[in-house]
Amino acid sequence: MTEKNVVIAGFGGQGILLAGEVLANALMLDEKNVTWYPCYGAEMRGGTVNCEIVTSEDEVSSVNKQDADFIIALNQISFDKFLPKLKAGGWVIANSSLVKEIKSRIDINYLFAPITALANELGEIRISNIISLGLLAKISKLTSVDALHKALDNVLPEHRKNLLALNLKALEMGFNFSLAPATAC
Repeated sequence: MTEKNVVIAGFGGQGILLAGEVLANALMLDEKNVTWYPCYGAEMRGGTVNCEIVTSEDEVSSVNKQDADFIIALNQISFDKFLPKLKAGGWVIANSSLVKEIKSRIDINYLFAPITALANELGEIRISNIISLGLLAKISKLTSVDALHKALDNVLPEHRKNLLALNLKALEMGFNFSLAPATAC
């Protein structure tokens, strides 16, 4: 496997860093080399937050790459900011509940999914981040749902273990989402 770069971005409070930590942990469980690089402003909730996960079966060269293979954008600001960073042939997973379905590039793949609306169906808006990981697992094949299940159990702090079952449902919901809205170039 060549090196792959994933950017997860959104507002503070959307669980961006947790999603990155879960993904990095799953990749480690798959015995891949991983770096996880969080980036957030002083604003905390409501400010922009992103993280970058770089993985490979070989050594990982660095973080903060010029381009990405996969981008998860949970809000419009993140979509606009990171879309230019996506490699030709890469995938953007965009939360169509908060992102306009505009396909300004013809050299990439788009998956617009109503991630916030799906989270609301499960009764908890804060699981949008985990739904997006299910979507990523389905299109990227970087890791499995099983590894993400184990990673969630590893990463969720003890005082949040009561949310594990809901997070596992969210992961499955994302993974089982119909890819019919996806447009491959």
